[in-house]
Amino acid sequence: MTQVKQPADCMNKSDIRSAIDSLDEDLLRIFARRQGYVRRMAQLKQSPDEAFDHDRIETMVARLKARAEELGLEGEQAEIVWRSLIDWNVDYERRTIAKRLEDTEQVPAEA
Repeated sequence: MTQVKQPADCMNKSDIRSAIDSLDEDLLRIFARRQGYVRRMAQLKQSPDEAFDHDRIETMVARLKARAEELGLEGEQAEIVWRSLIDWNVDYERRTIAKRLEDTEQVPAEA
């Protein structure tokens, strides 16, 4: 991760904006890496119905929300971000798995 000034060391808006921009770049890289795992999960699952696991999602969100609060982030903010991310991932997996199954069904059988 990029080294940035601590908030207390920022002396003007430019310092703060620079730090936020740098952290945003780090977040994008982390989200892109995370997406690689989502893509792989979609390759391993056999049915679009597997994309949504209510119990896993609720457990994960509760854990992340509690951890966010331990780190000084508002838990509700973390919950909103992760639910949005999870919703997108579930939709991505469903679409990807359905397309793969559709493409498999369209492959003509060899005689």
